[in-house]
Amino acid sequence: MLDYVIPLCLAMMGLALVLTLARMIKGPDLPDRILALDTLYINAIALLVLFGVWLDTGLYFEAALLIAVMGFIGTVAVAKYLLRGDIIE
Repeated sequence: MLDYVIPLCLAMMGLALVLTLARMIKGPDLPDRILALDTLYINAIALLVLFGVWLDTGLYFEAALLIAVMGFIGTVAVAKYLLRGDIIE
């Protein structure tokens, strides 16, 4: 059963990535685009974890952790820029 569920979930996460990318490009203002970017990297993390489970390897989990850390740092930097107008004080 897992042989059918994981590819279906991979396809659904791929569709979510495409829809989020469309929202990021079309977003009406900057906060909507930033939120779409956050959702995009969270969807990428889920896609990598699912792919790692499907292939039964731990390499994709490490890549997902790297994306999570870089996404968090990027979100904090953009939020600080929006609030103060400068990233480095």
